[in-house]
Amino acid sequence: MIKTPVIDFHTHAGGWSSIGMKFDIPKFIKVMDASGVDISCINCIFHGKAKRSNDIVSEIVKENPDRFAGVGFVTPHYPDECIAELERCFDQLGMKFLKIYPDYFGKPVDDPGYYPIFEWADERNLVIMCHSSYGTGSPSDSLTGPLRFIGLSDRYPNIRWVLAHSGNDTPGQIQAVTAGQSSPNIFLETCTSYGAQGTIEFLVEGVGGDRVLFGSDMPLIDGRFGVGRIVTADISDEDKKKILGLNAMKLLNIQPNDLPNI
Repeated sequence: MIKTPVIDFHTHAGGWSSIGMKFDIPKFIKVMDASGVDISCINCIFHGKAKRSNDIVSEIVKENPDRFAGVGFVTPHYPDECIAELERCFDQLGMKFLKIYPDYFGKPVDDPGYYPIFEWADERNLVIMCHSSYGTGSPSDSLTGPLRFIGLSDRYPNIRWVLAHSGNDTPGQIQAVTAGQSSPNIFLETCTSYGAQGTIEFLVEGVGGDRVLFGSDMPLIDGRFGVGRIVTADISDEDKKKILGLNAMKLLNIQPNDLPNI
């Protein structure tokens, strides 16, 4: 048995009802408890108006401050609103990091539409998590291929980039490792619907256990599955502890006394 803090870096408030992805806080926390998750980093990307999404996240954190950490969201669809909403997220609402989702924007993650957001984040030394995908055959493959983050990391060196899904399918995972090897500011995150056996081992071998983060994609994917992939991986217990929570605590400056007594 591995005794360690567990931080889920990738969860959502809300969902896509068309595929049965629903959000229920009591059930969510019940699955967290069953998975051994202490804190879930929660974002909401399901509303065109970013303020509405961030208000939902803020309310969840207020009601459950020992179990959730807020993650902000903005979209270049409304450029005049982005900076003011970023200031509200991080100066008033206390968000821990930023989530972006180029699929909804319909343009690549390195499109100039994102530059004002990235410039603001670079000045603040923020963490940004972005959906990343390549090789799945989905439209996002052309928008968020992991190799795009190499140039972004060079352009905005103070941002810590987290590649959600680590590229998703095997070709994307290979790109994610290549991107991670290019910069110490690129981190890989574990949740995916495409991960084959050996995925966790491949990521750790590629960039080291210090730059891999556990994420579940709850409520789309059950958190117990995500934890199980890491606990049963053929890697050292030290790396398992880092991935499950210690890396996230360091990246987000979460202290041991911030963890719940559960």
